[in-house]
Amino acid sequence: MTESPESLADPEIALQAFAQLRAAGPVSGAEAPFLLDVREPWEFQTASLPDSLLMPMGEVTSRAHAELDPDAHIVVLCHHGQRSLSVAMWLRAQGFERAQSLAGGIDGWSRVIDPSVPRY
Repeated sequence: MTESPESLADPEIALQAFAQLRAAGPVSGAEAPFLLDVREPWEFQTASLPDSLLMPMGEVTSRAHAELDPDAHIVVLCHHGQRSLSVAMWLRAQGFERAQSLAGGIDGWSRVIDPSVPRY
């Protein structure tokens, strides 16, 4: 499964689309999207997704250019999707053209995709 240019034009990615990309990566040999969690450390400790990088929203401007690949498909995650959308839009303005926010955040992920992820 490859990502289409149209899908990357949207600053948000749907829960189901992201789940499919994560699942298809190991099977298809495609690179899975990089997962950037912009919540606070206590939120990350409460509920997180494997292989995600914690970079609280307040640290993104000082860390992004040093720690993130501007060519990577970056999916930004927060609790409900507002902070992550803000960060994804900022990243796009900084040249991270493939940055997207996970619509619904980790709460949506828990409700729709994986109920084993704790809700808070």
